[in-house]
Amino acid sequence: MSDYPDPTDPAETASDGAVPAADEPEYDWEGYGFDTRQIHAGEYADPVAGARIPPIALTAGYRFDSWQDGRDRFAGDSDGLIYSRQRTPSGSVAERRIASLEGGVEAIVVSSGQAAITAALFALVRSGERFVSTASIYSGTRILFGRSFERMGIGVDYVWNPLDDDEWEQRIGPDTKAIFTETIPNPKNDIVDLEHVAAVAARHGIPLVVDNTVATPYLIRPGEYGAAVVVHSSTKFLSGHGAAISGTIVDTGAFDWATASRDYPLITAPPAPGAKSALERFGRAAYARATRDAVVNDLGPALSPLHSFLLHQGIETLSLRMDRHLSNSATIAAWLEEHPGVESVDFAGLPSSPYRPLAEKLYGGLSGSVFAVTVRGGSAGAQRFTDRLRVISRMTNIGDVRSMALHPATTTHLGFSEELRARLGITPGLIRLSIGTESVADLIADLDRALS
Repeated sequence: MSDYPDPTDPAETASDGAVPAADEPEYDWEGYGFDTRQIHAGEYADPVAGARIPPIALTAGYRFDSWQDGRDRFAGDSDGLIYSRQRTPSGSVAERRIASLEGGVEAIVVSSGQAAITAALFALVRSGERFVSTASIYSGTRILFGRSFERMGIGVDYVWNPLDDDEWEQRIGPDTKAIFTETIPNPKNDIVDLEHVAAVAARHGIPLVVDNTVATPYLIRPGEYGAAVVVHSSTKFLSGHGAAISGTIVDTGAFDWATASRDYPLITAPPAPGAKSALERFGRAAYARATRDAVVNDLGPALSPLHSFLLHQGIETLSLRMDRHLSNSATIAAWLEEHPGVESVDFAGLPSSPYRPLAEKLYGGLSGSVFAVTVRGGSAGAQRFTDRLRVISRMTNIGDVRSMALHPATTTHLGFSEELRARLGITPGLIRLSIGTESVADLIADLDRALS
């Protein structure tokens, strides 16, 4: 007789028995510290071999226990799995882990950060409606809003000074369904006063969607400030290894959909005559359930089980990596500011930065590890600098353990008009740095050689 439990025997795999079902967490990790939860939250016991690491569940679909079980799963009366386009056991580990770290009620993993932003906003904004965004955001997000969202009939209005209440009032209209912002914008490190933006959203009774990719929940949890939704390009710091692309949507449970000033039919309206709404059925997790079932499932940006596995494996070392990222970045930014080959450094943690008070208020003086340096000599100087790098990789991406450098004016912002690039502060000599976890002395030597 095998020493392993029989996965077909309900007595041996029941969720209240010695071996939890394959998609059920082994323990409730609420109340444990961040470092413990980043390792253990969301894990489940392998019911077949007792593997310590949750196995990669490579399957497209899942067997139903009975006719009734299949009906219940499709009706939403059971949490059982249906199809891997919607949810997987491997993805559920990452989802529960990220939700725990962000303090959310539920998370959804998808195929990329762009997919996460798209799904998060599609659940809130319909064709013919609009949302407001702070102007300094990742270039790919701006392109997404100005190209694909526009083709879908969804409009965006930008606020250039997030501290100017008059500008917010001018941009927010009766058809504004959400506010979007980033905690630490890429590449200018011009951090946003999340408390102020959240107050604007609360005053108007509309949900705030926050991209927390660069800060991560290690530095800030936007739900604690009133954000309704948090998104991540979890390709970046959450994974940390640069081996797989993924995105995450977190429902913080902080927004009261019942008293919202606008209508959000996916959440508050019955999906069919006589049926209950997502809000009536799922309460604080209504947004997540509606987004998973009516947006992610429909559009199909599923995250593969393998990439889900790589994501939750990466999260296990998040705090350790972030400590090195932050330490290296602060040291390098201060060193760059004193270098004769540098015109300026956009790093909010520097005492000279106009964003230093916000960095102190929100992050204890830290401001992530993605920032900009402007070298002397304009575009030609930037080219010479970039081509001389050896340790620091010339590539797009951020948040990897490897340090990276990119020239935005000729890459990520190439398609922008000169006027828009200038207004965003993307000058010919500006280089975006994503500082990794290598020895800081080696990184400084590499930068010094490139600048000399």
